[in-house]
Order: sequence, then C-alpha cells, then structure tokens
Amino acid sequence: MDAAARVVARKGFAGASIDDIAGEAGFTTGALYANFASKDELFVEMLSSRGRDRLAESTDIVSGHAQSVEDTKAGLNKLLSNVADGDADLAPLQAEFWVYAAGRPDLQGHLAAQFRSNRDSLSTTLARRAATRGQPEDAPFDDVATVLLALFQGLVQLRRTDPDLVSEDLYGTAAGWLMTGMNRQAGHGT
Repeated sequence: MDAAARVVARKGFAGASIDDIAGEAGFTTGALYANFASKDELFVEMLSSRGRDRLAESTDIVSGHAQSVEDTKAGLNKLLSNVADGDADLAPLQAEFWVYAAGRPDLQGHLAAQFRSNRDSLSTTLARRAATRGQPEDAPFDDVATVLLALFQGLVQLRRTDPDLVSEDLYGTAAGWLMTGMNRQAGHGT
C-alpha cells in the first residue's frame, strides 16, 4: 500500500503501472495480482485503508473516551493536524482518484459506499455518545456525521494549501459549534 502511494504520488494514477508499484514494493507483478485484481482495486483498497485508520482514530476520540468536551476538541484538532501535516501523499492521491473516478460510475459508487459506511459508523458513535451524556437521542446524527467528515476533508486540504488559515484548534472548535447547534435544535440547550 505504501509503495503504491509513493508511486502514484510521483507519477499520477494514470502514469503509475502495476510493474512500477510491484518494483517499489519489492514484489513481483504476479504477487501483486495475487492480492489485487487490478490497479483500480489496489488504489481503492489503499485509500480505504487510510480512511479506516482515520475513522478509527476519530471514533475513539468522539466515543467518549475523552473526559471532557475540551479533551474531545483537542483530540480532533490533533488528528486533523497529524493527517494534514504528516500524510503528504494522501491529498494528491485523493485528488487523483476523484478525477479518475469522475468518469467511472463503478468507482463513484465505491466512493459513495465508502463515505456512507464511514458516515454510518461515526453517526452510531455520536448517538451512543449522546445517550451516555444525557443529550438528545433523536438528533440528526447522520447529517452531523456527514458534515463532520466533509469538514475534516476540507480543512485537511486547506491546511495543506495554506496552514495559516487552519489554526491548530479550528476543527475541534467547529465540531463543538456543530454539536451545540444540534443540541439546541433538538430543544435541549448545550
């Protein structure tokens, strides 16, 4: 996966061949094909794997393991900074894949299914957190999870482009605004 990320980051999705990726990974082309049917499948799994890792981290932060709202905000801020500042290959890979997938309904469907799966997992975590904290359990958790995921993606891209626009505490603060608004909409205050 890491070898594929490096090759695609250097050559672009269209320019990266299975031979290049296998060579970078120290495998034969046959070994790569034994695990993945195509370059598309490899690329989808590579992005999915990175997305699952980030989702697991964010779910752990939001699930209530943090002792306070401030701890949750700090954890979300750290996650955003780590992804934006530490995974330099991810943004070009995502952009490259989005462009490639734009003309491929099968890949668009995969991206939509992956986002929905991530959204559903985060939505369930938000609902559990609300229940354990005595907050509204009928809030629009799917919508909130969609916005949190989209906000994360957008702020990561913006921080990579212009770090001064995305302060160290912006994501956690914005997530807090969203949660406060959700609670007020449900008529239960903050």
